[in-house]
Parts: sequence; structure tokens; C-alpha cells
Amino acid sequence: MGLEKAVIKNLDTNEDIEVLFNPDEYIITKQTPWREHLIQGLDSPPVEFISGERKNLIMELYFDNTEDKKDVRKSTEKIEELMMVNPDEHRPPLLLFSWGSLKFKCVLEDIVQRYTMFLPDGTPIRAIIKIMFKEYSDASRQFKEKPRHSSDHTKSIILKEGDSLSKISAKEYNDPKKWREIANANNIDDPLKVKPGTILRLPPLY
Repeated sequence: MGLEKAVIKNLDTNEDIEVLFNPDEYIITKQTPWREHLIQGLDSPPVEFISGERKNLIMELYFDNTEDKKDVRKSTEKIEELMMVNPDEHRPPLLLFSWGSLKFKCVLEDIVQRYTMFLPDGTPIRAIIKIMFKEYSDASRQFKEKPRHSSDHTKSIILKEGDSLSKISAKEYNDPKKWREIANANNIDDPLKVKPGTILRLPPLY
């Protein structure tokens, strides 16, 4: 079996860019941010999950034209063009980085080009490009792959400025009319008088 080459596919144009030299390694990072709520009198602020962040795929790609003495920028510019706006879609192209079992749908978000060898006239013939791909997944696909349901256990949140029971109900239960269940679980008679900073219990809905 021959060596499988890494490929960057432009999903907008269906064009492939075959990586000349497979990367020595790659790094995948992901963060899950939590937001703190400052409440006077507490030693440690409560935190709330807001939304996950996209994965990053980071690697270095090598380009070497020392044998044929050609300008290596003709190859590196093909990578750089993947950051340029698609005039039809009004955004940079969507990409798929494939290497063996790794399939990463993404956009190219960051690129650092380092030229390390030159001809006597200054023409670069060797380059190392550090790139960061950012995961791409639209909302409809995420909801289809992992449907959101109401919690199967009671949890607590903090009412923030501008929130209402109906807005929380829409977010947590996908139904703003379920605000009554929240009100009943918290012994709330008038939902319009609930103050920001109030800790609310969200009951499970079966």
C-alpha cells in the first residue's frame, strides 16, 4: 500500500490540493467556556455553560523546490487563497482536510508563512507554513446529530438582566409556554417581578 497523502478539498469548488509532504504531527484543541455570574456575598461565583467553541486543527506543512529551483510561493499561494472570500458565497470557502481516518470539515482561519531557503536573486525555494483550521458545522446539522432535550434532572440557573421565564423556557424546553412549570417549581406568583440574580430551579419535563 502506497503512502496516503493528506488532501485539502475546497468544498465550494470541489477542487483538491494535495499536500506535498505529510505533516510530522498535528494538534487538535477545543475549549468549553463557562460564564461566571457575580453575586454579592458569595465566595465563589456560580457558573453557567453558554456554548461550546469550535475545534482547532493546527499543523505545519512543508514545501521544498530545491531540486527544480522554482519559486515555492506558487505552491504556498494555493494555501493562502483558501482564506480569500468566495465572491458567490461572501465568505471564505468551506474545506475538508483529509488524511487517513481524519476528516475535518473546516475553514482556514490562520496562516503563518516562513521561508527558509532562497536562490541568489532572493527567490524563495523552501517554506514552512503553520496553519490553523477551524471546525465548521452548521446549527441544523448539530441539532440533527445530537437532539437537545430537557434535562432529566432538576438543575439551577441564575436569572440574568433581560431574561424572563418564557425566554428561559424557550431555551431550556424549546417551548416558551412551559414558563408556568418554572414558576410553579419556584413558588413564583408574578413572573414579572422576579429580579435578576434570582436562582431558579428548572424541573425535568417528561
